[in-house]
Amino acid sequence: MIAFKWNIENINDYQQSNLPENAEKLKAPASPEEMMKKSSPVMAIMCVVMIASILSKAFINHAMVVFVPTVLAGFVIGVVLLVVHEWLHAVVYPKEARTTIDKLKGQLIFVALASYPMKRSRFILMCLLPFLLGIIPLALFILSPAENTVFNGLMFGLACVGMVSPSPDVLNVIIAVKQVKKGEKIMFYGDDIYKL
Repeated sequence: MIAFKWNIENINDYQQSNLPENAEKLKAPASPEEMMKKSSPVMAIMCVVMIASILSKAFINHAMVVFVPTVLAGFVIGVVLLVVHEWLHAVVYPKEARTTIDKLKGQLIFVALASYPMKRSRFILMCLLPFLLGIIPLALFILSPAENTVFNGLMFGLACVGMVSPSPDVLNVIIAVKQVKKGEKIMFYGDDIYKL
């Protein structure tokens, strides 16, 4: 079940379930703000990918390949699609899991909150699925003719948000791969991640 909330104050209210006695807390950032800071190297890499893609396309075609106002429009649409980003996390959870999609009060941070055990492979899929919102427009940008500057600008703006916004999710994948063995399960509880 997926529910939508707006302006939540406390993540812990939405990530509470029965934590098994054998659960072991993973070493991970303790808050969304700390997660954003720790994932900044991933964000930087994604920014380099995006800059390289536009410079390469412009160099190969010897032309301006985007119409700048549509890049800005793509950014805005990409920010609106952050709700879809969280929905892509939520749909990976089994139907019996209670998942809440929220915006943190006073911040432009959207989260999908659930406290339900998943296999490591499913957890990784849950974390990485929102990359579709970056990969698809980036592919369309790369494949589109250079003279389609309006379309290219829109796709580039969408791709920038779609490629950079999953950076904290990549950090969760790194945490899972380093600290959780195949066959073990992972779940969120409060602000923390546990392996079972």
